[in-house]
Amino acid sequence: MFGNAAASIKSERRNFVFRYRSPEHFVEVFKSYYGPMLKAFAALDEAGQQGLRSDLLALIAKMNRAEDGTMAVPSEYLEVVITKR
Repeated sequence: MFGNAAASIKSERRNFVFRYRSPEHFVEVFKSYYGPMLKAFAALDEAGQQGLRSDLLALIAKMNRAEDGTMAVPSEYLEVVITKR
């Protein structure tokens, strides 16, 4: 995709832990400030929004490693660094 424009391309798996005061806090922050989630909630009626919120909280409950009411959800991502020529 970058052809001769890339002097090097390096990728590395990285880990990040999403940490929030609570699962509910995470949903509210992402619903308010994260574009894709903001748009998803905005496209739904009240019942749809409640369903999406419930689904998100259920998913967080399965992945949450915190045991004190807060949220700590581990996540893996791929870091790609492209150096231009």
